[in-house]
Amino acid sequence: MNKIKEIIESSINVKQQLLQDDTMLQRINTVVNVISDAFIAGNKVLFCGNGGSAADAQHLAAEFSGRFYKNRKALPAEALHCNTSYLTAVANDYSYDVIYARLLDGIGVKGDVVIGLSTSGNSVNIVKAFEVAREKDIVTIGLTGASGGTMKDVSDYLFNVPSSITPRIQESHILLGHIICELVEEKVFG
Repeated sequence: MNKIKEIIESSINVKQQLLQDDTMLQRINTVVNVISDAFIAGNKVLFCGNGGSAADAQHLAAEFSGRFYKNRKALPAEALHCNTSYLTAVANDYSYDVIYARLLDGIGVKGDVVIGLSTSGNSVNIVKAFEVAREKDIVTIGLTGASGGTMKDVSDYLFNVPSSITPRIQESHILLGHIICELVEEKVFG
């Protein structure tokens, strides 16, 4: 029983730190405007991650392309890892490190937004995608753990969750993602 309570308290503690971080809260507002403006302009939002972060990336993309609260038009959002034929071919023929960079180079255009989720902030395939994004004037939003890792240097907007514990970081990534999805939906559709 005590272990269960400790885990829940640990999760709440991370969220309390987010709640008290005015800079982070302001960054959420800024990113909501950036993403909303991209959708309104006809651009798309692309997500990438590995493992559990890939699942979270796919989940958040679906919130935009499906719906969050409102019955409304689909928004152009996709997780870059969903085409397994592409993913396995590029990983096999080139390198796993370029799976996202190569696809982003092919389908990303100026004004798009790419959101990368990595608890360490050091996922090479996401860093390489963000480097391609910079070359193409694609906005980069990184969701990481406390240090920000390598992604802190290549993210236009960084949400470095104040934890080094993977499950606590991922729980907060979904919290931040859900907040952003809800507020973008309100802003785009009223």
